[in-house]
Amino acid sequence: MDLQLTGKTALVTGASTPGIGRAIAAELAREGVTVAIAARRGELLRKVAQEIKAAGYAEPVVLEADLYDPATPERLAAAACDRLGRVDILVNAAGGSRPIPFDAPVETWEEGMMVNFFRLRELTHALLPAMIQSKWGRIINITGSSEPRNVNVANAAKAAVHAWAKGLSRDMGKYGITINSIQPGRIKSEQMTRQHPTEESRREFSQREIPAGRFGEPGELADLAVFLASPRAGYITGTVIPVDGGMKRFAF
Repeated sequence: MDLQLTGKTALVTGASTPGIGRAIAAELAREGVTVAIAARRGELLRKVAQEIKAAGYAEPVVLEADLYDPATPERLAAAACDRLGRVDILVNAAGGSRPIPFDAPVETWEEGMMVNFFRLRELTHALLPAMIQSKWGRIINITGSSEPRNVNVANAAKAAVHAWAKGLSRDMGKYGITINSIQPGRIKSEQMTRQHPTEESRREFSQREIPAGRFGEPGELADLAVFLASPRAGYITGTVIPVDGGMKRFAF
């Protein structure tokens, strides 16, 4: 299937470490997209860019960006547009789990909400005016589970992303802009290695919780993200799609 992505441009955040953002950046490059990758760790980003180039695809633009800095969304959006000419596709893949005790201080909540929701929203809104002007755009948010197992700031933040993205999708549809969220299950990544450090722990969790019986590969989620980024997915918007091997228990 020709995804009609040749010549498009994309900004992918959270792309420095092995995992989802990195896999999406690589698959977009494979489809002919000119990609900019962003994260705090510039050395790791440059390594990712060289790996993509060595695979025979266009070398991504590297943009070091610290999303803890409130000035970053506007600065990153401007830098991406300057280096790419425009941004057709935004993949918000930065963020991560923040399990906390129920009596955690307000600063802990603010940090988790900031990196998992507020900066994502601010970066998206910084790029939307140009997408509106060009009458085309794709926003893809990598979020998380709707079934919290404990108190986790990320669960609250990702729920906020889902609600915000749904509302925004209704405003943006008339401009040819789609906004979708993908819920990863247990996808192999640096974060999953920290949570499940041994093969035994991964196998035990998979047997207990995942009908597919295993953790997912980053590329399995990236395939969906790249399709949603394509012109072929123009009638899919406002959705939340799990990629979790059937781990999600609720039907709705």
